[in-house]
Amino acid sequence: MQFPTSCSPFTPSNNTVQRMMLYVIAALIPAIGTLFWFFGFSILIQLFLASCTAILAESLCLYARKRSVLPSLLDGSALLTAFLIAMAIPSIAPWWVVVTGTLFSILIAKHAYGGLGYNPFNPAMVGYVFLLISFPLQMTIWQSPLLFLDLNSALTVIFLEPTSIDGLSSATTLDYTKTQLHLGQSINSIQQHAIFGFIADKNKEFINLAYLIGGLFLLKQKIIHWAIPTAVILGIMLPASITYSMDSSIYPSPLFHLASGATLCAAFFIATDPVTASSGTKGHLIYGFLIGSLIYCIRTWGGYPDAVAFAVLLANLTAPTIDYYLKGKKTIAPLAKEYTRNNGSNLEVGALASPDPVRD
Repeated sequence: MQFPTSCSPFTPSNNTVQRMMLYVIAALIPAIGTLFWFFGFSILIQLFLASCTAILAESLCLYARKRSVLPSLLDGSALLTAFLIAMAIPSIAPWWVVVTGTLFSILIAKHAYGGLGYNPFNPAMVGYVFLLISFPLQMTIWQSPLLFLDLNSALTVIFLEPTSIDGLSSATTLDYTKTQLHLGQSINSIQQHAIFGFIADKNKEFINLAYLIGGLFLLKQKIIHWAIPTAVILGIMLPASITYSMDSSIYPSPLFHLASGATLCAAFFIATDPVTASSGTKGHLIYGFLIGSLIYCIRTWGGYPDAVAFAVLLANLTAPTIDYYLKGKKTIAPLAKEYTRNNGSNLEVGALASPDPVRD
C-alpha cells in the first residue's frame, strides 16, 4: 500500500505495524527477565492475565464493530498495551487490578476513540492512571525488593489471599524518599535504608538498565527515533542537575532520578508511541523534553512519587499543538487509520524510523 508524500527526501522502509509492535515486545524481554529474577513468578502471572484480557477485549470490540478480528489481533498492539500495564502495576496486586486496567485501556482508551491510530492518549498510561485514581491502595503496595515469590506463593497472593500482601510489600525509593524529605530527613540519611542500592532502588537500577538495553535495540533496528528518548532523559537530568547543585541535602542526584521508577521505560517504550507523540525531530525534542520535565516536577513537588503516566498523558494533550506550530507532518496516525479500515498486514510505517519528510 503506497501513501503519497509531498516532498523529498523519502524514507524507504519495510516496517509494518506488526513488525514494529513485535520488535517493541521483544525489546521488553530483558526487562521482563530482570523483573522475574528479582520478584519471581508474580510478574509472569500479571503478564498472562493482562495478555488474555487484552486479546479477549480486542476481539470483542472488533467483532462488535464488524471488523476482521484475526488481522488486527496479529498486529500486536493489544498485546503491547497489556505488557506495559502488567509491568507498570505492582506485581503482587490482586488479579482484578490488572484485568480492570487492561479492559479500560482497550475498551475506553483505544476503541472508544476508533481503534489503533485514532486514540489521542497512550492506552496503557490511561489504564494505569485509571487504576491509580480508582484503587490507590492496591496500586501503591509494591513487592519487597528482597523477596522472590515462587509460583505457588505468587498464585496464592494474587488470587486467594490479598490480605497477606502487607507482609510482602515495601515502599519504593521514590516513595520513601518523598516521605522522609517531608519529615525533615536529609538525602544522605535517607539513602542509608536497606532498599537503596548503589544509586537508587537496588532492583530498579538493574530493571532500568534492562529497559536501556531494550531501548538501544529498538534504536538500532530503527523502530524508534533517537530524539524522544534523548529529550526525555535531558528533561529529567537538566532540572535535577540544577536543583542538586543548589542543595544536595534535599534534592536527589540526577542519576537517582535516571535509575529510579519507570524513567527509562518511559523514555524508550512509552513516550515513543508514534500514535500519540508529536511529529518531526523538532517536535520529538519538544515533546520528549516536556515529558521529562513534567516527570521531574511531579516527582519533586507533586503528590505522586513517580509521575510517568501523568507526564505522558499531559504531553499527549500538547502533541497536536506542537505539530500545528511546527507544521510537522502526521506519521503513524493516518497510516494506522488506513490499516484499521482495510485490515492490511503490510502497512508501511517507515516514518516511525526517522524524522518526517519535512526538513526540520
